Amino acid sequence: MVDLSTTIKTLYLENPTMLASGIMDEDAGSMKRMLQSGAAAVVTKSIGMKPRTGHSNPSFVELECGILNAMGLPNPGIHEYQKEIAELKETKGVIIGSIFGSNNEEFKQLALKMQDAGVHALELNVSCPHAEGYGLEIGQDPTLVKSIVRSVKKQVSIPVFVKLSANVNDIIQIAQAAEEGLADGIVAINTLKAMSINLDIAKPILSHKTGGYSGKAIKPIGIRSVFEIYEHTTLPIIGVGGVTTGEDAIEYFMAGASAVQIGTALYSRGIDVFQKICNEIEQWMKEHGYSNIKELIGAAH
Repeated sequence: MVDLSTTIKTLYLENPTMLASGIMDEDAGSMKRMLQSGAAAVVTKSIGMKPRTGHSNPSFVELECGILNAMGLPNPGIHEYQKEIAELKETKGVIIGSIFGSNNEEFKQLALKMQDAGVHALELNVSCPHAEGYGLEIGQDPTLVKSIVRSVKKQVSIPVFVKLSANVNDIIQIAQAAEEGLADGIVAINTLKAMSINLDIAKPILSHKTGGYSGKAIKPIGIRSVFEIYEHTTLPIIGVGGVTTGEDAIEYFMAGASAVQIGTALYSRGIDVFQKICNEIEQWMKEHGYSNIKELIGAAH
């Protein structure tokens, strides 16, 4: 018997797979499908105070080893999105509300509204690489990260996770700032800032020029980030970036992650990718003599 359950601070998950923010999470219907397809938790689209249209097309392109996007955090705003969360609560599963803001006050208000809507935890997006005034522009400043996390923690009683970027000088310093702000966990990593050029017209493919790169190619960077954060903080970690198979997830666990988020793999393996990956994890553990996923967490250290 293999136990795939895991915990992130006080948050219990029946298995270690979660839907990453930014894909199949615009409405309650799509998130229900993810939970019904085997995800133990879903992370909502990143939601701001007001509706936001995002960047114009082209905003998405598939490359050789992943996907490049510059959506620009489009969302309906927190007041409208609360209706989606209310509907989603009818389905069994953990809901993590992703929020973004430009300052402490916006994060505080969004956190309260997400908690009131009924999410089980929060994910603070301080790492989006393609939205001016938000995301990475905030998340590369450890003092600001600490201040925002502390402000949010004073407002809510649910767990608060901080999603970090590898596009910083020192991800350890940012993770430690989040810990000093009393974060309950770290999510690492977000997409990497990147660009692709159309040779025929000699211009960047994306209208925004740069975007966030995701997929298998960024997994080694995600693994390195999780490994370093695990060694320099006491916070539980959720690994993200290039998780496509059960072995990818296990690599993240051994680096120090207690769970993984899955996004781009939905394109290559279908919406039942969560169940497929759980089956692959279970099979690998049986073959290698493990009975509990907790035995794998941090095993590479």
